[in-house]
Amino acid sequence: MGKALKEDCNNSSPQEATEDLVAFIRCSGDAAGKERFAGLKSCDEAKELGFIDGECQYGCLGVGSCIEKCEQDAMKLVDGKVIIDKEKCDGCGDCLDACPQNIIILVPREATVFIPCANEEEDEDKTRAICGFGCIGCGECEDICPEGAVKVIDNCAVIDYSKCVGCVACSVVCTKKIIVDEIHDLTEVKDHVAFVKCSGGVKAHAKFEELGITSCKEASEKRYEFPELCQVGCVGCGDCVEVCRFDAIKVIDGTAKVDPDKCVGCFDCVLECPNDIIIEVPYVGAKQVACSNTFDADFKKSVCDFGCVGCGDCVRNCPNGAITLEGSLAIINPDLCENCGICLYMCTRDVIREQAVPEYNYLQKAALDL
Repeated sequence: MGKALKEDCNNSSPQEATEDLVAFIRCSGDAAGKERFAGLKSCDEAKELGFIDGECQYGCLGVGSCIEKCEQDAMKLVDGKVIIDKEKCDGCGDCLDACPQNIIILVPREATVFIPCANEEEDEDKTRAICGFGCIGCGECEDICPEGAVKVIDNCAVIDYSKCVGCVACSVVCTKKIIVDEIHDLTEVKDHVAFVKCSGGVKAHAKFEELGITSCKEASEKRYEFPELCQVGCVGCGDCVEVCRFDAIKVIDGTAKVDPDKCVGCFDCVLECPNDIIIEVPYVGAKQVACSNTFDADFKKSVCDFGCVGCGDCVRNCPNGAITLEGSLAIINPDLCENCGICLYMCTRDVIREQAVPEYNYLQKAALDL
């Protein structure tokens, strides 16, 4: 029943098609063993070899049997990914039969919203670990769709194009930000972005670079051996950088920093950080404190030149009472912050950051009625 409903939602039966359709591949990742299968003669051969631990068993194999089947020269293999030329594709459906993974479907040519994933894995953590482009079946898209066009079937969201009106609500709320919207820019329709609660990872980064440690997890487990280092801040190894699909986070001067304009709010970096210092914050201009250390102020001064020391100047001068102290760490309540900027001027350590929001963000949301 689930399989039949999934096929119906994806318009994947060419014999019943009555509209102008084109092929679409329900995979945009490279976790299904593509590198291992490179050089094989067919996708069937690849599937017979099977998958190993850490590979997605539902994705594109990348060998390209569908390309050989296409008589319109509408498909080509680029860096292990099958690319479909919508202008050349005539929706014949021959490629569907050539795919042993059954992940090629037919969609309306005029469609602009797509879900490029066929993952059926129930374990969200496993999906996140295997593929950054994988659907986790959270159901946010299904709940928000005003037309009932999106359903989560076998732990993966699918679109019923007979109901979809292209409103892009699903794309905006997608937890993993994998739903493709060809018209609107994801970076311009978001409510929250990632933020690194640290501005002084330079010492830790230098130490672990000297030791040849390149993993944040390994560095975090080892730093207790070095009391001269902050024990809760960024170690600067860049695991978060590796998982970001939008080039929105980089290690600068030993500390991870998020570009809020590029960030789309998928929060893969939040889950990847072993120190829990990357958090989700409102993308509305509220101020943020780039520090997570609540230890004694004198100790913080001895291990970091950039952390908040709890002087209280920002607390005393905030006209809205939006800032409080937790130990020796300033905490800003975004619900009370009115973005007046006084705290920025009062902070002697320059640890308070401003989340500036371009005007086009508001204009885009207004245009989409979000």
